[in-house]
Amino acid sequence: MSSLFVAGTDTDVGKTYITAGLAVTFRKMGIDLGIMKPFAAGTSQKKGFKSEDAEILSTAAQVNDPENLVNPQFFSIPASPYTAWKTLKAKPKTSLVLSNFKKLSKLHDVILVEGMGGVMTPITSDYFFTNLIKDMKIPTVIVTRTRVGTVNHTLMTVKMCKKYKIPIKGIIINDFDSDGYKTKELTRDLKNLLHVPILGTIPFIDDLSDSSLYKVFKKNLDLKLLLK
Repeated sequence: MSSLFVAGTDTDVGKTYITAGLAVTFRKMGIDLGIMKPFAAGTSQKKGFKSEDAEILSTAAQVNDPENLVNPQFFSIPASPYTAWKTLKAKPKTSLVLSNFKKLSKLHDVILVEGMGGVMTPITSDYFFTNLIKDMKIPTVIVTRTRVGTVNHTLMTVKMCKKYKIPIKGIIINDFDSDGYKTKELTRDLKNLLHVPILGTIPFIDDLSDSSLYKVFKKNLDLKLLLK
């Protein structure tokens, strides 16, 4: 199995939740797993990692890799790396991110890398997350949601990945919107429109314990296709 980049069709589609679930599942399957959140932004936590997302993922994978390796750069405002650079005068450290990814890849068999926003979130004026994924030379899993408008966002995300020649393992539908499409209909439409594997649908769950996540992810995802 290769490392994976977990990308989203937009912000707040549940990338961290899905990545954490995958981390728990792979770990329980006996896979030597590491995690990475190349860039993170928002309000810094008072304890633990600055990035709550990075800490959630480290806990899910049960790894003790240092924060500066897992999350090379944290921006103290909720913004893209490009916007944070222009606002905070903190230039994104892409070379450090790629270097850390190589270091983590030597420590673990598989690395789950969580993106930030959508795949065209700008890191610099001419370097986007699509460029980062391509430079990491790993396939991506795309997380989408069920809210009306998701077909448009998913189509654009897949088209950009194909434009940048990024291999797509498949799409995971995160079914946490109470007013969204019926998952059966959305799965049908995405399959017909995209010709990309739909790995499964993850329902909304209250119990985020390891045993619960493992049970739900193992039941609802095509893990054989994902691990292929």
